[in-house]
Amino acid sequence: MIPENFIQSNLQGISFIAPEIILTLAILTLLCVGIVLPHWRHRLIFTILAVAGLAASLFPLWKLPQPTPDLTYLSNLFVWDWLTFYSKPFFALVGIFTILLTQISGEIDNSEYSESTVLILAVTMGMLLLVASTDLLMIFLAFETMGILSYLLVGIRARDERSGEAALKYVLYGAFTSGTMLFGFSLLFGLAGSTDLAEISQQVALASQHPQDRLLLIVAILFFMAGLLFKTASFPFHFWCPDVYEGAPTPITAFLSVGPKAAGFVLFIRLFYPLFALGPESGVYQAISGLEWPSIAHAGYLLMGIVALSDLGLRSVVFYLVVYLFMNLGAFGVVTMVAAAGGGEEIDSYRGLGVRAPYVCVAMAIFLFSLIGLPPFAGFVGKVYLFAAVISKKIYWLAVVAALNTVISLYYYLRIVKAMFLDKPTEAVQIQVPLSSQALLLALLIPTLGLGIYWQPLARVVSGMF
Repeated sequence: MIPENFIQSNLQGISFIAPEIILTLAILTLLCVGIVLPHWRHRLIFTILAVAGLAASLFPLWKLPQPTPDLTYLSNLFVWDWLTFYSKPFFALVGIFTILLTQISGEIDNSEYSESTVLILAVTMGMLLLVASTDLLMIFLAFETMGILSYLLVGIRARDERSGEAALKYVLYGAFTSGTMLFGFSLLFGLAGSTDLAEISQQVALASQHPQDRLLLIVAILFFMAGLLFKTASFPFHFWCPDVYEGAPTPITAFLSVGPKAAGFVLFIRLFYPLFALGPESGVYQAISGLEWPSIAHAGYLLMGIVALSDLGLRSVVFYLVVYLFMNLGAFGVVTMVAAAGGGEEIDSYRGLGVRAPYVCVAMAIFLFSLIGLPPFAGFVGKVYLFAAVISKKIYWLAVVAALNTVISLYYYLRIVKAMFLDKPTEAVQIQVPLSSQALLLALLIPTLGLGIYWQPLARVVSGMF
């Protein structure tokens, strides 16, 4: 017989998953609307309902108790801490911007729009579950919910060969890395006898003192790190990006480059800091003796903050993810608008854009400068935090490599700026951008500019998380 206190505690925990419940209701509503209305009539209706569902999912967050690191719910499967509290609005915002970009894009026609909107909501729900999970099984279920539905999004254009090819490659790569990640989880479970991260953490600290168990832990780290590096598109598991991003519709590419990637970094923090790091003492962590996982994770650029093993490093990762949301979605938004106006995704479509669409051109330049990391844009402040994190731990070689990578990126980004402002236009026709699209660009421009000049409020929010 199930104990009464078990039932009561889980009933009380339902309020913490109110955002996911609201998203589930929104998905069911969209499915019903899609059955009732013909596809050529419900594009705008789907957009309004989906955005309303994502926005409504945020309201319960402000009525919940103050987050604390030890506030778990639903049989300790999830935790209500500051990372969960701020991550959920972040992913809801990613979903809202993606749906708005999909609405103005001409790449996804009316017959496919309803399915893509439902899938975006479902992937977002998977991300909300993932960032709060503290159990290996729940982590994997949420991870696969996000991943499998992402494969469907990439192949949403059923009659497009490139989309189908991209989806197939994404499925094959994703299935392989998910399998290796699950094998790593199984090794941890075999070692600790539990799937709860708190209990595994205690067993890992003991097992690391024994050579045979330490070898098992290193193998486990390598296996499930493969899944995380794949999802975050970090070296050396970034090879899938060009094919998948090129074959997917532009709004979906924007979504994948921000949402699942950010969820992967949050999961990195969830797994590695509780399990394989000691501390913090005075804001500094230490890797468990014999498990030098930071030397493995040096491969990724955004992982600079994570391998710094400090509160400053964690704050720099979260800060950069927030500004990355606006500048990356903004750049993809311009690509979507140019394509919707009859242009293409090749650089030739941007020649002379400063004459044909000055507002869009200036916006694109700002987003690109921010991605490079030039002042006074938000990307500059985000990279300063990342560099400060690794330099404070005296990882100078990593800072040098990251700086060289930034210099190399100048060539690729500035050639687009040159084509827009200095090259002659291939067509003399002005690009007409609807007011709704201009408003969306403005909503992404304001934080990209504002957080580069006045970033202290975001820095204070991030500081309260760790």
